[in-house]
Amino acid sequence: MTKPTQMIAMTVQKYGKHPVQKTTLPIPTIGDDDVLVKVVSASVNPLDFKIRNGDLKLVLPFSLPLILGNDFAGVVVAVGKNVKNFAIGDEVFARTDTLRIGSFAQFIAINQHNLAKKPANLDFNQSASLPLVALTAIQAFDKMGVKSGDKVLIQAGAGGLGSASIQIAKILGLYVATTASGKGLDIVKSLGADEVIDYKQENFEQKLKNFDFVLDTVGGETLLKSFKILKQGGKVVSVAGMPTKDFAKEMGLSWLKQFIMGLISAKIHKTAQNYGTSYEFLFMKPSGKELNIIKTWAEAGKLRPIIDRVFAFDDTQKALEYSESGRAKGKIVIEMG
Repeated sequence: MTKPTQMIAMTVQKYGKHPVQKTTLPIPTIGDDDVLVKVVSASVNPLDFKIRNGDLKLVLPFSLPLILGNDFAGVVVAVGKNVKNFAIGDEVFARTDTLRIGSFAQFIAINQHNLAKKPANLDFNQSASLPLVALTAIQAFDKMGVKSGDKVLIQAGAGGLGSASIQIAKILGLYVATTASGKGLDIVKSLGADEVIDYKQENFEQKLKNFDFVLDTVGGETLLKSFKILKQGGKVVSVAGMPTKDFAKEMGLSWLKQFIMGLISAKIHKTAQNYGTSYEFLFMKPSGKELNIIKTWAEAGKLRPIIDRVFAFDDTQKALEYSESGRAKGKIVIEMG
């Protein structure tokens, strides 16, 4: 029986708010350090529509057409000659390689170091919902340099990133405040948040003070107000604010892009300075090592996936629209079927 050479994928043909297109493409070829995975489930993240819209062109030089999708769970179907820790048939999960995304497809190739075996107690949908958000939370708290007892505000706690971040913050022994509304209030309380602000009724910047850190997932005015609640020397780490010059350096971007990012983040840095605090932008990196920590937490029952809705592969466009609406409580997952 011959192996298939073609797959179905959901692609973006050009930047902008255009619907994804169902496309037939060759199955990816793998290098010596790569693993080929048959995708069973993929999750939707705000990063997907930001990439589609072209918002990250300055940072991520993708070529079009492009398969969307930044994390997944699936089954290994082939391995490169240098791969030692994975074998055909292994059930795995991952955040895609940074510049080789494409989990909204039947197959994906990924570097072995960015992959991990999925938690034994979670199904594929649950496993696919975790990589990007849980890795982001780990890396944000690492940037902050948190220690047990520190106070952190996690913005939008009932969202995909927020719901993972609250749980990981509690694992790390942090005091957690968060913002939510409606059904989200009960969700964040069930995840262990110590203090919950109903942002439709209250202003967090008037209720909270002397916090060590803020994890900003919203950006804009919410980010600027976040500095008001910090103690001297506190820090805001944002995944939704403006990239900084330091971030551009870290990414190895050109001096011109470093200069541009220095300009566009100047207002945020000035605000931080006025409050005796600091600001860092985070763009998370894939890490198989950190995924194994996430796996351990999930298998111990300390980290549970919060899934709002599951869509069929053919309904990927609807899944993206639902994500972009901002109404989801927890993660949105696509089942390949």
